[in-house]
Amino acid sequence: MVAVDLNADLAEGERLTPLDLTILDMVTSASLACGFHAGNRAVMRAAAAACLDRGVTIGAHVSYRDRTGFGRRPVHPPAGVLVADIIEQCEVLSGEVDAAGGEVSYVKPHGALYNQMGVDAAVAASVVEAIALQGIGVLVAQAGTVVADRAREAGLRVVPEGFPDRGYRSDGHLQDRGEPGAVIADPAVAGRRAVSLVNGGGVDAIDGTWTAIEAETLCIHGDAPDAGDIARGVRSALTAEGITVRPFVPSHRCREPGGPMP
Repeated sequence: MVAVDLNADLAEGERLTPLDLTILDMVTSASLACGFHAGNRAVMRAAAAACLDRGVTIGAHVSYRDRTGFGRRPVHPPAGVLVADIIEQCEVLSGEVDAAGGEVSYVKPHGALYNQMGVDAAVAASVVEAIALQGIGVLVAQAGTVVADRAREAGLRVVPEGFPDRGYRSDGHLQDRGEPGAVIADPAVAGRRAVSLVNGGGVDAIDGTWTAIEAETLCIHGDAPDAGDIARGVRSALTAEGITVRPFVPSHRCREPGGPMP
């Protein structure tokens, strides 16, 4: 049986929105903003509760400390600062998820941090160190990157990620968001690309060449106004092809909200 996880980056507003809930009904994992690029404690807890109600696995969407630039600006904090920042974000989210009765199952960096950890050995080392110190054993990242190799060497599980709503270059890297074709807004096109990633092992790059992409999870970007339609289109396309959509780590409710620790 062919299966894939469908994830979304969520909790990136000041409150949980109807769009967040629409997307949560479509996905099997959700990477929740941890406050450094977006979100706050209240929306973290509300999103965690909504995830647990739907059996959606929860991950920490950590970033550089950059709310002004939504975490998409490359910054270069010292290694020790970056490690501490990632740990702080994981701890804040874990506290809110725990209060909702669940647990954080994986880490997926956001924006510029996600991109830089793929090519910069020092950034990759800091990300892996922070995750290992937190005891979270799963990292979501693009396959074949510096951080994927470093994480596996450290004993972490790496879940390779594909993006049906983004354009790729022929080298397998994502296009810059400002480039034509970088963001795919047509649900039907995103759905076809999702099926291609799962069944075909890749997609056509922006120049038309076939590009192999390893993907155990597919990401829907939750900050786009049409993200709900994209998520619905991708989920429908996968289901129509007989592809099972399920989380790469099962959702786990530790206890009822406010209940005693196990």
